[in-house]
Amino acid sequence: MSILQAIILGIVQGLTELLPISSSAHLNIIPWILNWTADENFVKAFEGFDVALHAGTLLAIGIFFFKDWIELIKGGFNLAVKKEKTTEGKMFWYIVLATIPGGIIGLLLDRFVGDALTKPLIIAIALIIMGILLYIVDSKCKSKTKYEDMSLKQTFLIGFSQALAFIPGVSRSGVTMTTARLMGVDRTSAAKYSFMLSAPIVLAATIFKIKDFVFSIPFFIGVLTSFLVGIVVIKFLLEYLQKGSFKGFAIYRVIFGLFIIGLFFIR
Repeated sequence: MSILQAIILGIVQGLTELLPISSSAHLNIIPWILNWTADENFVKAFEGFDVALHAGTLLAIGIFFFKDWIELIKGGFNLAVKKEKTTEGKMFWYIVLATIPGGIIGLLLDRFVGDALTKPLIIAIALIIMGILLYIVDSKCKSKTKYEDMSLKQTFLIGFSQALAFIPGVSRSGVTMTTARLMGVDRTSAAKYSFMLSAPIVLAATIFKIKDFVFSIPFFIGVLTSFLVGIVVIKFLLEYLQKGSFKGFAIYRVIFGLFIIGLFFIR
């Protein structure tokens, strides 16, 4: 894998992991579009590299929300040990509980059927369907609940929906933000909770796949690129959603999905 390829993939990961447009779809499709998948050396180097790129955006989430994580962990500990009830303590255990079902189901599905779902047509269909759902849900559902007021039911169902993210094109952030909006969570809160919720599963995947990492200059440049772009994207999305909607992302998903289908049949 060249340094240029690593930079391009790092930018793609940083942009698409944190926006509701599916990083797994783009990381599978961009090499296919550029015909990199015809190179056996690239294919071999790419194994495990996609997870490493996720570690870059995970670091972005950790750094950007560093104070939040400290307060969450402290609150979770105090609630469990000292029985001190705080919003941070409640949200910490909500995130823990919400991670378990989605993580287990997603891991099992990915292990048994994951490779069969990386075909361009399947990815395109997932992009389009999820884009339509995101558009409808975001347009119709009112914003009634803020991040700190989310209930156990809401957080658990959002976490459970993560299991669908094993399908490239669905998008972890896309499905969790859509589910959150479906239950009346406001857009900024939906995005923040989606970011926080993704951290434990991505961390687990990074630890699980670290044995497959090939540490090299392109590797570190790709991870650094995904981290830097991720920081910018988090800040952008949280500010944008204070007044904007998910409409643009939904439309992009449909257009990109149609483009993939068209390119597939042309080839």
